[in-house]
Amino acid sequence: MASSDGLSSLGPDGASAAARALSLPAGAYGNDERLEVMWAVKAYNHAEVYFNLISSVDPKFLKLTKMDDDIYSTFRASFEDLDVEVLDPDRLKSAEAKERWRPFCNHYDGLVEDFNYGTLLRLDCRKDYTEDNTAFVTRIQFFAVEIARNREGLNNAVFESKSSKS
Repeated sequence: MASSDGLSSLGPDGASAAARALSLPAGAYGNDERLEVMWAVKAYNHAEVYFNLISSVDPKFLKLTKMDDDIYSTFRASFEDLDVEVLDPDRLKSAEAKERWRPFCNHYDGLVEDFNYGTLLRLDCRKDYTEDNTAFVTRIQFFAVEIARNREGLNNAVFESKSSKS
């Protein structure tokens, strides 16, 4: 994943102000374009950290939350037919998909911090984050898919690819 200045380009005071701003309730902002940029930077930074993590640590040993076991079992019970290796965006974002995902996601309200924050998810787990290989999803959807990929050995391709280049 290409590196970017991200929040560091804001300087210490700007980054601190951005962090405070992102912790306020959404109703406090209206429709502020600067906030959208800050959310995009936060989502990008999260994606970069996660990709670096699965590139350097064997994914089968990763624990993304304190509730990984519950998230995985509930996810697979609810979405046993979902192919997480290469995701179809319609299975995440269509009106029908949103209705199917809603009960799963809302189950984690109050259980998983920031469960509904916007997060970037790779569509094809063998590839890096790119414009064509990325979807914007809720954090709990990200956790569900990535925990499944890690447990099912699908993120091994990224780890092995990066490990063999070292």
